[in-house]
Amino acid sequence: MFGSGGSGGGMIFKTQVVNGTCPTCEAKSVFISLSPEFFRCTTCGTDLEQKINGVIQYIPIVRPGGKLPVLEVVEDGPQKA
Repeated sequence: MFGSGGSGGGMIFKTQVVNGTCPTCEAKSVFISLSPEFFRCTTCGTDLEQKINGVIQYIPIVRPGGKLPVLEVVEDGPQKA
């Protein structure tokens, strides 16, 4: 757990690490995810969406250099009274 104790509320990260071929750079790469269906290629940095329809496919969700629109950081700090 991150941020537990007296300095913060706490955040739990559930990561996934998978192998695959990136559709953008076409390299065999490792994909890392903090969200169940969105991954990032560790070779070129492209954000990918995982699609499962008989086979697992990774589809780019934004153009290279663009921002990831779906994931957002939510801070869980001390509650204001």
